[in-house]
Amino acid sequence: MRLTSFIPLLFLSLIAGSAARPIYPLPSKNAVGKKQPLQTSRPYNIAHRGSNGEIPEETAAAYMRAIEEGADFIETDILSSKDGVLICFHDVTLDDTTDVAKHKEFANRKRTYEVQGVNTTGFFSVDFTLKELKKLRVKQRYSFRDQQYNGKFSIITFEEFISIALDASRVVGIYPEIKNPVFINQRVKWSDGKKFEDKFVETLKKYGYQGSYMSKDWSKQPLFIQSFAPTSLVYISNMTDSPKIFLIDDITMPTQDTNQSYWEITSDAYLDYINDYVVGIGPWKDTVVPVINNYLQTPTDLVARAHAHDLQVHPYTYRNENSFLHYNFNQDAYEEYDYWINKIGVDGLFTDFTGSLHHFQELSSPLSSDGSDDNRKASKILHKIASLVSMYGKV
Repeated sequence: MRLTSFIPLLFLSLIAGSAARPIYPLPSKNAVGKKQPLQTSRPYNIAHRGSNGEIPEETAAAYMRAIEEGADFIETDILSSKDGVLICFHDVTLDDTTDVAKHKEFANRKRTYEVQGVNTTGFFSVDFTLKELKKLRVKQRYSFRDQQYNGKFSIITFEEFISIALDASRVVGIYPEIKNPVFINQRVKWSDGKKFEDKFVETLKKYGYQGSYMSKDWSKQPLFIQSFAPTSLVYISNMTDSPKIFLIDDITMPTQDTNQSYWEITSDAYLDYINDYVVGIGPWKDTVVPVINNYLQTPTDLVARAHAHDLQVHPYTYRNENSFLHYNFNQDAYEEYDYWINKIGVDGLFTDFTGSLHHFQELSSPLSSDGSDDNRKASKILHKIASLVSMYGKV
């Protein structure tokens, strides 16, 4: 999909909006009638925090860009403001991806809290009301990525995020994470006595998200709910039958709520247990295929064992920059996609570069279904051409 006029118009509309009000109509006013359905014939293209390789993460612009680039799902992290409004933001602190440090009126908000057993100091979203959070502007996390959009976009709410998906011209799924639920439930108290997870599910139901995986309701409004906290996934299973994904961290990191080790939660016994509550797992990709000195080692059997338990596998995170690509892939993101999709056999990929994964799948999928030698050769040629073109920027 070409974006020659999309981004300038998008930026003008977003920048012109008042920071104190939603940048998107709530509920959705622009949804069209019959839409092109979600593709389910190949691994899902999951836009990790939007197309954040190009535009600052978790912003309306990043999500809209990802939709234009062909994302199947737009992924987000859900936290809460001090006044209990659910927001799209990754870190519990605002320091790394906003301009909070420039706001003198908030200088006295810096705190130190224990987060997952570690004392963390910074400006926490739970100490700011939504109105205050809307005064901040988001910036690019990595210094080696495009900095021109720093300061142009505000933090958005969960409801604004949902409206972006519902207003897409085709069916686009959402993939929200229940982020740091233990910490949020410690710091934010809702007047009705409900928990973070309750508010999360209530918001989804408000906008019509329901139904088990591949059901008619799910196909109309696709959704995966994700979390690193297994107790949250088990808790909400009594409130919604929407499909859930259990995220799995580095092998050194225990679960944030049950303090279980990586080896415990990837055992066959645990996969059998969690299978009653989730449809898949989302492991960090370097635990699926270990890495030493930036070289891939022998793949583990985690994908095969998950599939044997009828669980999907959606690893994270795929990034195009050379600093993230393992040496085996010759600094070629297409080679990495090919390896994970066609050799490891994953069912979805969290990527910072939605357009890159979409282009790869568009080039390779039509031919990969036919196993003839001629088509395999043609696919390799197309892949090589695409790799060469990518060196000179987008077509």
